[in-house]
Amino acid sequence: MIHPQMRERTGPRMASAAGKLSIGSLAKATGVPIETLRTWEQRYGFPLAERKPSGHRVYALSNVSRLRRIADAIARGHRAGAVVGATDAELDRLLSATAAPSAAAALPLNPSKASTDALVEAVLAFDAEKLTAALWSDWGQLGPIGFLQQTVAPLVERVGLEWETGRMEIRHEHFLSERLGDVMRAIRLPLDLTSPGPTAVCATLPGESHELGLQMVALLLSSAGLRVLYLGTGLPPAELGRLARELGARAVAVSVSAAADGAAAARQLTALREALPRPVQLLVGGRGAPSGQSGIVTVDDFAALDRWARSLRA
Repeated sequence: MIHPQMRERTGPRMASAAGKLSIGSLAKATGVPIETLRTWEQRYGFPLAERKPSGHRVYALSNVSRLRRIADAIARGHRAGAVVGATDAELDRLLSATAAPSAAAALPLNPSKASTDALVEAVLAFDAEKLTAALWSDWGQLGPIGFLQQTVAPLVERVGLEWETGRMEIRHEHFLSERLGDVMRAIRLPLDLTSPGPTAVCATLPGESHELGLQMVALLLSSAGLRVLYLGTGLPPAELGRLARELGARAVAVSVSAAADGAAAARQLTALREALPRPVQLLVGGRGAPSGQSGIVTVDDFAALDRWARSLRA
């Protein structure tokens, strides 16, 4: 799995107030365009807006999970008219009766160099507004796997290369880390609050301070319908084991960067596997992830991670 070499943890930024989303935020959180949401509301009565005292229309966070399932059903070939107004039970039957579309087939073969270049220029200029707008736009257009594979990973790779050549400095990396982290957290928040799926704990082990790779994993797990408990960096294996047991978690996901001490990471992962209840799956990704350890699932691309996450819901 592509793992960025970034240095700073990022802080959360709320995307909505009082648990409500504007139509723009709803579109960004679900990948359904604003005009499509308006059309569905007019034709099928969903998603239904509420009006604030100011007259502004807002939508409940609970709409996010259902809209993502509706979008999934449409991607599998069902008509909007058959799924937008369907009951939850009917929607479950439609989704279970049809195979998920191939994630790789829906994506461009290569990320756009021009698009990555534009994002790099925004980082060089510390243009937060331009960078944020571009990230939200790509999320809405590409969906979870496309956003991570076609936008985030190439951008992080390029910034790392620019730093190595001296065109960028640590301040540029920190700027990107903070801004990108804010966007991914804002996308994930409504998904985490409304997900009906099993719990997956996301963390890194002691000595691992790189966090963006873990955030990428958490975003994809949330998008696949898991309820993510995000703990950040430096969690001791014994504590992760106790937490998974207390929560009845289905999985623990750990990210290991290329900068990690491979031998130490292998020992910690062995300790974590021993601390976890046997039914709890342990997923490890990142460039520094050791392979071949018993009882540990390793993934090396976003499509594989998405398939693994969806298998937990079966």
